[in-house]
Amino acid sequence: MDRLLALGLAALAGRDERELRDAVGRLAVNQGVPALLAIHPSLVPARALAPLLERGGKPGFVVVDMTDLDDFTTVPDVALPDSPLYLVHDVERGDHLRGASPEEALAALTAAERSPLTLHEGISWLLQQPQRLEPNHCFMCLSTRKAKPRGGFDARTPALWISGGTGRDGRERRGAPKVGWCWWRNRHDWLGFASATRRSG
Repeated sequence: MDRLLALGLAALAGRDERELRDAVGRLAVNQGVPALLAIHPSLVPARALAPLLERGGKPGFVVVDMTDLDDFTTVPDVALPDSPLYLVHDVERGDHLRGASPEEALAALTAAERSPLTLHEGISWLLQQPQRLEPNHCFMCLSTRKAKPRGGFDARTPALWISGGTGRDGRERRGAPKVGWCWWRNRHDWLGFASATRRSG
C-alpha cells in the first residue's frame, strides 16, 4: 500500500489516502499464501496507471493504436471482489506457456485451475515488483477483453512488455514498459500468460 500511495494512487483515484488504507486493512491476509495487492478497474483506468510503470528511468505508456483501451473490461467469467483494492493469490508470469497463442494458453490455464490476470492486476504487479518485466519474459493479461456488440470479443488481447523503440513507439521510449496487444490466435516466444489461483476481498 505504501508503494502504491507513493506513486500517487490516491490522487489519481480522487480518494483520501486513509480511505484506501482502511480498505486494505479490511482484507483478510493469509500469511502462508503469497498475495498481490491489486487495483480494481473501477478505481483508476488502466490508461492512467500505465505512466506509473517504470523501467530504467523511463515511464510506461499505452501503444498509440489502442485508443479504445477504456472499452476493454474484465471478462464475465472472472468475478472481482467488491473492493477498491483486493488480493490476488499465487501470481505466476506463465513463462512455461511462451510460444502458445492466447487461445491455447487460456485452455491450458483453465485446465490447471488457474485464472488469467486482468490488465489492472498485471499493472498492479509491475507497480509493486517492476523486476517481473524482463526482456523475453513479458506477459499477457487474458482476463481483460473488449466485447463485441453482437457477442464474442475483439481479437486484440492486452499484454505488458518492453518497447523496442521502433515504429510509433518512438526511439526515446526504447526499454520503457508498455501496454500493448497481440492477436488472439498469434504465438510469441517472449510472451507468457500471467495467472493466479484466486482473488479475495
